[in-house]
Amino acid sequence: QVQLVESGGGLVQAGGSLRLSCAASGSTFSFNVMGWYRQAPGKQRELVATISRDGVTNYAESAKGRFTISRGNAQNTVYLHMNSLKPEDPAVYYCNAAYGCWCASELLWGQGTQVTVSS
Repeated sequence: QVQLVESGGGLVQAGGSLRLSCAASGSTFSFNVMGWYRQAPGKQRELVATISRDGVTNYAESAKGRFTISRGNAQNTVYLHMNSLKPEDPAVYYCNAAYGCWCASELLWGQGTQVTVSS
């Protein structure tokens, strides 16, 4: 079974930076699209960013100019560079991947990594 494993979460000061990583194991094909969701307690799950196999990226409005999504040398890896972290950024960040369409029924989910922002 394919697994997505996130890492890089932790505690950072407001205005600081953090780099999240996600690596897939057990996959036999590269993913068409990979991305990041986040969910804070009491809040709805929010799509932060996605990146396609050919490098096309999309960002949530709240992430534009601050976050950068990228894929590693291994095709089934994805990163999220977060800069200028704000109080609204703390959440559990989930890595996602899709072989085909970016559809709810098709998404693979990681276990999540927690990001906490201190004041």
